[in-house]
Amino acid sequence: MTRMRRPRRLRIAGLAAALALAAADAAAQTLQEETQLANLTVETVTRGLAHPWGLAFLPDGAMLVTERPGRLRLVTPDGAISDPIGGLPEIAAVGQGGLLDVALDPDFAETGRIFLSYSEGGANGTAGTAVASGVLDRAAGRLSDVRVLFRQEPKTHGGRHFGSRLVFGRDKTLFITIGDRGERERAQDFTINRGQVIRLNRDGTIPADNPFVGVEGRRAEVWSYGHRNPQGAALNPESGALWLNEHGAQGGDEVNVPEAGKNYGWAVVHYGEDYGGGQFGEGTKAPGMEQPIWYWTPSIAPSGMAFYTSDRVPEWTGDAFVGALKYRLLVRLDVEGDRIIHEERMLEGLNERIRAVVQGPDGALYLLTDARDGAVLRVTPRPKRR
Repeated sequence: MTRMRRPRRLRIAGLAAALALAAADAAAQTLQEETQLANLTVETVTRGLAHPWGLAFLPDGAMLVTERPGRLRLVTPDGAISDPIGGLPEIAAVGQGGLLDVALDPDFAETGRIFLSYSEGGANGTAGTAVASGVLDRAAGRLSDVRVLFRQEPKTHGGRHFGSRLVFGRDKTLFITIGDRGERERAQDFTINRGQVIRLNRDGTIPADNPFVGVEGRRAEVWSYGHRNPQGAALNPESGALWLNEHGAQGGDEVNVPEAGKNYGWAVVHYGEDYGGGQFGEGTKAPGMEQPIWYWTPSIAPSGMAFYTSDRVPEWTGDAFVGALKYRLLVRLDVEGDRIIHEERMLEGLNERIRAVVQGPDGALYLLTDARDGAVLRVTPRPKRR
């Protein structure tokens, strides 16, 4: 365990646009890097997205990409960006909030339904994490039959810690990560939604086997609690278990494998310190509170997370990749079973805040960079010669 530590649009016409496109292509970012197990080529698929946050591949290889200010775009494999898709629920883009993650229904081929997480406004300027689903009509460029499935209650003021990753389990239930909304003193309040993993059926109903169904004083939608701000999550392809990473305070970023009904400690136990220095809580361990399987001090500010399942680099298969916002890099976590045994840091030369990490159907890793002129990057690995 470590303790250290110009956009192309779908509608382009005219010579000037063609020349601008050629210039944008010529300026496309390319980076070569040799890492411990692979040689990497990083290419810019497209640029010009406003703080892109979530990415999901459609069956034909096109990508749905969210922009935090509240827009959903379709990005083609050659980098063309659509007009904003219409029909989205009302989004309150405040602070770290806005339109956040996107995921496809496990039965997307039959349903055409996608799922979105976002910050939803409430009374008197409050906001909270919400999740909605809708049917994607690509021809019309909009969503239909939009249904709000979850609302964080109660909403509160401020623009911090919405969490917001969406992951489907093998049983097709939906995991939703939500943050503490900057109210660490309420993260251990079992009667409200703060710092939790939520588990729902796809229609928004509560699975009968959720750990707190029928338990007085507990919320039936909760899977686990005591989290701070989980902004990365993925399903381990070997075990089928949900893994997540979450921001610590000043240090103490964590990787956890949240189990049903368990308490992951925030803000009673943690490995960070208060902003500006000083300790709070009860240290790093306490009875009845789970330990992370990995943590970073100092903080790397982890975000998107993906497991590598391709055979392009057999030595990577089963490893987890995590984007870092603060340190502007990509982390490979060497996974053995339910343990992390080694960490490798890569792509520091990009100098980009990496918000999302997704494995594409081609076995490459696709990254979103968190910037006003944000990009979709494709990382193509090749095994090193022995």
